[in-house]
Amino acid sequence: MCSHYEAPAPQRVAETFGIEPFEQGKLELYPGYTGPFIRQVEHVDLEADSPAPLEGLAGSFGLIPSWSKDTKIARHTYNCRSETASQKPSFRTAWRKAQHCIIPAEAIYEPDWRSGKSISTRITRADGELLGIAGLWEQWRDPGTGKILHSYTMLTINADDHPFMRNYHKPQDEKRMVVILPKGLYTDWLKAPAVDSMEFMSQYPADRMAVAM
Repeated sequence: MCSHYEAPAPQRVAETFGIEPFEQGKLELYPGYTGPFIRQVEHVDLEADSPAPLEGLAGSFGLIPSWSKDTKIARHTYNCRSETASQKPSFRTAWRKAQHCIIPAEAIYEPDWRSGKSISTRITRADGELLGIAGLWEQWRDPGTGKILHSYTMLTINADDHPFMRNYHKPQDEKRMVVILPKGLYTDWLKAPAVDSMEFMSQYPADRMAVAM
């Protein structure tokens, strides 16, 4: 599970995904904060010299379903258990519509309890590349202003047997980890139909992850 992560600098996201640079406020993100996510372009400009296949959007870290009365639900929907995504009211529409996205991260933070107390630990890819976290996106219309707000959630899987991620969270708790996609699967994930979504729910190799200051 991940409730705190570090967004990359906008220029790095743009270079990694081949998208236009965008504005990004805070880089240290918690549920309800605004961060970037990557999705397939919904409306391609066919008159452009080279239509971009991907776009970067800003959204709430914490998925806000269309039926929600306000944005407070984002405090509880920042992570989504992939095993139950198709049934949970907050996530099932985005899952069934295959509203796949990638959340770029410089690092994620998880609590290490091996000393007997929680120690926030910064986790990155061992090679220094960005983490591309599989997620779902949604859009919500503010009933007061009519404005559209985008949002996203990080998909998670069980990590009880993961050599690296099993070291985090309380000893008695189930170990979970976000789904980190290999770079070669980015396009496949964004294009995948809902029936194939679970095929991407795999543990990222432990030797490709590292603790970093």
